[in-house]
Amino acid sequence: QVQLVESGGGLVQPGGSLRLSCAASGIIFEVYAMAWYRQAPGKERELVARIIRSGTTNYADSVKGRFTISRDNAKKMVYLQMNSLKPEDTAVYYCFASPFWGQGTQVTVSS
Repeated sequence: QVQLVESGGGLVQPGGSLRLSCAASGIIFEVYAMAWYRQAPGKERELVARIIRSGTTNYADSVKGRFTISRDNAKKMVYLQMNSLKPEDTAVYYCFASPFWGQGTQVTVSS
């Protein structure tokens, strides 16, 4: 059974930081490209960041220079370090390993 379990969301002030984690099980983790998506209220789900098996990454323009995706194949974990957070980063963040989704973790950026 495949599981992707996110953690690390919460409420943070503008300019603050959060680190999201995603624990994977039931997949051969090291061969999967892993990604973080987000969905804000009333908006479509969008790609935030992606990391392939070689470690190559790509980011949405809106988060470049602020967010960093990384992975630990030995631990079957993928991370999203989010710095300089803005109110527009408020969303539910989802871990994705095609075709599997996590349940999501809420990130709220507000003063």
